[in-house]
Amino acid sequence: MSIFGKIMSGIFGSSASASTASGAPSAPTGGSSGAAAAPSASHSSTAPSSAAPAKTVDVAPILDKAVAAKHEKLEWRTSIVDLMKALDIDSSLAARKELAKELGYTGNTNDSASMNVWLHKQVMAKLAANGGKLPPEIKH
Repeated sequence: MSIFGKIMSGIFGSSASASTASGAPSAPTGGSSGAAAAPSASHSSTAPSSAAPAKTVDVAPILDKAVAAKHEKLEWRTSIVDLMKALDIDSSLAARKELAKELGYTGNTNDSASMNVWLHKQVMAKLAANGGKLPPEIKH
């Protein structure tokens, strides 16, 4: 699985349990509908493409919960390294260079500071494009 795929899986794969626990405002309406919608979405092969934009996942509670479980200060909102650490994904320079290659980075991968800023922006933009609801302070 690609590194970005692991990030997506870490956030969207755990969205059902996190949104039930953290998304209390939408749970009463989405709780019964969500349970009924999930089987039909997985049953139909054409539904996910039309259903994906309609279903948003609140990224912040999922990552905040992952950070809390680590018992260390991780700034996922500004750091690609901390975001990867929160999701138990290898955050080494080699892994970030691989992620940069996956996402089409054309800059110097030896300039890790610039690459990291670019990676974080790209990951946030791609999360948003795939149904991720980001906090307003995150520019994407």
